[in-house]
Amino acid sequence: MSRVQLALRVSDLDRSVAFYTTLFGVEPAKRRPRYANFAVENPPLKLVLLEGEPDQPTVMDHLGVEVFSTDDVDAATKRLSDAGLVAVEEKDTECCYALQDKVWVRGPGGEPWEFYTVKADSDRLEKTAACCASATAQTSATQQAPACASGC
Repeated sequence: MSRVQLALRVSDLDRSVAFYTTLFGVEPAKRRPRYANFAVENPPLKLVLLEGEPDQPTVMDHLGVEVFSTDDVDAATKRLSDAGLVAVEEKDTECCYALQDKVWVRGPGGEPWEFYTVKADSDRLEKTAACCASATAQTSATQQAPACASGC
C-alpha cells in the first residue's frame, strides 16, 4: 500500500517529535540531525519533520505519495504527464537521508507534490542532484513545474 506524505518545517524539532509521537502513538522511523520521519500505519501516513527557523510557525514544506518502486514512480510520471501536468523527474537523488527516485508536480495553488520511492539509506539531508533543471517549464500559470523543495 502506498501512503500520503506530509512534510512540515518546524521551529522546534524535539518538541515536534514529542508531540507527533504522542499524537500517533509511534516513535520516529528515522531520526537524524535536523530531520525526523514517522511511518504511521493507521492512518497510512509518512510524516516528515524538517527543522526550520527558531520561533517561526510550522509550515507545510511539501506533500507526497510514497510508493513501492521506481516502476510506480515511472507510472505516476506517465499518468501525470499524459494529463498535461509538468512532471519533473529526479533519479538517484539523495535527500532526507535517503536515496530516492521521484517525480514532482505542482497543484493548482502552487503546492509541490512528489511521488517517490526510497531505494536506500543515505547520510545526507540536503539534495545532491541538480533537481530542477527543467523547473522553469510551464503549461499554465497554475501548473508550473515545482522548484526544488527546500527540504525533502
